[in-house]
Amino acid sequence: MRIAVLALQGAFIEHEQVLQRLGAETFQVRQLKDWQQPKDGLILPGGESTVQMRLLSKLGLLEPIRQAVASGLPVFGTCAGMILLSEDHLGTMDIRVRRNAYGRQLGSFFTTGSVEGIGNDVPMTFIRAPYIETILSPRCKAIATVDGHIVAARQGNQLATSFHPELGDQQSTPDMFAGSGQPTDDYRFHRYFLDMIHPS
Repeated sequence: MRIAVLALQGAFIEHEQVLQRLGAETFQVRQLKDWQQPKDGLILPGGESTVQMRLLSKLGLLEPIRQAVASGLPVFGTCAGMILLSEDHLGTMDIRVRRNAYGRQLGSFFTTGSVEGIGNDVPMTFIRAPYIETILSPRCKAIATVDGHIVAARQGNQLATSFHPELGDQQSTPDMFAGSGQPTDDYRFHRYFLDMIHPS
């Protein structure tokens, strides 16, 4: 299984490390020729969604990614990646998102929670996180909430989280937002994504 990881900006290395530990091959997408490689799925990592959207457009990646996801390519968007999938950005997922919903980076937090289809006590690291304000169609389903807010959802081939499942609680620091943390030792979310591609 070969997974493309958007590597323009933000926390992408930890996604690659977790996926590789699960036996998947990964490659980084930094320009259009990278995107044109064969792939079975796509990771849209955390970072700054405004920066990522600008770079996607400048590099000619925006429409190819939009078309691929709309055509069924499995995609997993975390934090900023969830924003990219929402109605005001790529528009492939029927969600309306509130950006920076939990406040500034230093106010970020860690918790655990239940996720439908994954289990209980799932680690959830929030960093300047959005949450889903509204699910816009019955095609999209909330699979996790925290304090009454939707923090994870699935719509067919698309999976999105407000938090960073690639990182553990000890990484809730400003440096982690820049992508310099260590990967989590709880691989259930990434295994769930891989099972969306090829059920085990």
